[in-house]
Amino acid sequence: MGRRATLMGVFLVGVLAIALSIGPAPGTEKLRVGFVYVGPVGDAGWTYAHDQGRKYLEAHDPGVQTTAVESVPEGADSERVFTDLARKGYRLIIGTSFGYMDPLVKVAGEFPKVAFVHISGFKRAKNLATAFGRIEQPRYLTGLVAGSMTKSNIIGYVAAHPIPEVVRGINAFTLGVRAVNPKAAVHVVWSNTWYDPAAEKEAAESLLSVGADVLAQHQDSPAAVQAAAAKGKYAVGYNSDMHKFGPGAFLTAPVWNWGPMYVYLAKKVETGTFRGEDLWWGMNKGVVDIAPLGPMVPASVKSLVASKRAAIVKGQFNEFAGPITDQTGTARVPAGGALADTDQLSMNWFVQGVVGQVPK
Repeated sequence: MGRRATLMGVFLVGVLAIALSIGPAPGTEKLRVGFVYVGPVGDAGWTYAHDQGRKYLEAHDPGVQTTAVESVPEGADSERVFTDLARKGYRLIIGTSFGYMDPLVKVAGEFPKVAFVHISGFKRAKNLATAFGRIEQPRYLTGLVAGSMTKSNIIGYVAAHPIPEVVRGINAFTLGVRAVNPKAAVHVVWSNTWYDPAAEKEAAESLLSVGADVLAQHQDSPAAVQAAAAKGKYAVGYNSDMHKFGPGAFLTAPVWNWGPMYVYLAKKVETGTFRGEDLWWGMNKGVVDIAPLGPMVPASVKSLVASKRAAIVKGQFNEFAGPITDQTGTARVPAGGALADTDQLSMNWFVQGVVGQVPK
């Protein structure tokens, strides 16, 4: 899949500041919005969250009509789907996987009167915007929970693909863990999947076998939560509230709420003010948050998380504020400083406290 990686716009395409006069197709009453998903809506994770955002858009903007195409592979298949939607009169088309980037660039060039949005990419054009959320903010909060709940001080992290988005998520989580428990370590195993329940379960079980009593994940399936539940251990999910897959195991999760961003983008198209901008919204915009904490989490931990969440929303706390040291002991961010967005978007190193390597 390879989605949601982020590097700075070395390959920035086009001029971003010019708004486009794009709206509903001539002769139609509603703006037709097409969503292209890399996975099934039933994944309970990434694609499920996007589809909830699509439904939110329909509920909050009566001027739109939506459709969604599920399980579209990256590459030539996605290019055909984007082209088909544009030809059918969809004037806002949203691709939700990082690997859709080059196909979107190509199709956007062929349909200049159609607005395109790429979730997580870095190539833009006048009619191609990019969008993502600062999921690292709630990941830090879930790290506070995991660090507080571990007894073995071995926390497992089932990592997806070795791209900057995943690496900085592991780092934010680990910084949260170590803020409350400096003795804990986060052990990383790579599944090299976004959605493969069997492979993700196997990776989770390998971490449990070395003593992990809390698991975290960056995949779309609830396999890690289910594996932890089967062994009587704890888990931090991802993308959505996965408590039903392991009620006794589920601590919390960093979650997505794409609805407000999709309403914003549709309004931009409807008013003729859409442009190829880059959106990277945080908890203050509501696009990312933390799922309710499980009943096993002590009141003191819940209070700490609530306090830190409020500080993040108010802009009073940065999860990547210094001092930050990497695995080798090298200072990456000095005290009083903070990791710049450009450095976050190209992150290829682990913070102190992570056990594992970023594959080359």
